[in-house]
Amino acid sequence: MFTGIIEEIGRITAIEPSGDGVRLTLHAPRVIEDVHHGDSIAVSGVCLTVVDWTADGFTADVMRQTLDMSTLDAARVGWPVNLERATASGGRLGGHIVQGHIDGTGTVVDVRPGEQWRVVRIALAPALAPLVVDKGSIAVDGVSLTVSAVSPAHEPTPWFEVSLIPETLEATTLGERRVGDPVNLETDILARHVQRLLSFGASRPAQAAGDHPIARAQREAGTGAESSFATYDVPAADFVILRSTPEGGSR
Repeated sequence: MFTGIIEEIGRITAIEPSGDGVRLTLHAPRVIEDVHHGDSIAVSGVCLTVVDWTADGFTADVMRQTLDMSTLDAARVGWPVNLERATASGGRLGGHIVQGHIDGTGTVVDVRPGEQWRVVRIALAPALAPLVVDKGSIAVDGVSLTVSAVSPAHEPTPWFEVSLIPETLEATTLGERRVGDPVNLETDILARHVQRLLSFGASRPAQAAGDHPIARAQREAGTGAESSFATYDVPAADFVILRSTPEGGSR
């Protein structure tokens, strides 16, 4: 797990074919200070596993699926990349929970400079748009950012905006992003879980609690009359059953 607080801007120094993927070597003197074999390092938001390292860098394998989902498919020697080590247990969560599992890429469509910050508008796939909310969190090239604006719900080409402070512009590769540049996107994990849960509810008609097989079995077993504040089509932890007892009370 990562927090989206970039520790270092590294550079790709070598790209070698490896099966249907590639093996990347990166110049990264800071993030390999305490590295071990198998450690996770986020490279512009993509979680990669260290397979080898030297005094000033490390090597990691990138499989085909990762290449297809991220900007690493177009990586070139010399590219700057944002680097972050996995969060240590007990460490500060300075940004937000970032897994390093890219949802896809977006494209910079507008850059508006200001006196103290820069506003960047990024277009994204319609499937990802519902997962991005105003004032919510998003990782762009591995950088934890707060969404400052979003497109209307039915916009045919959805977008969101982030406002970058001078520290972010200087300490990450986002300061070099221009219109037309692709970026890696990771939406908030909580939004993805909610979307998945809702997809199950939408896939079949709601079933009344009293008609559910569990309710019927309870009645047949004589365990008492049950009532629920929700249907059985949501996880059990999300509702409470009030059951009558022989003493006349409820529990």
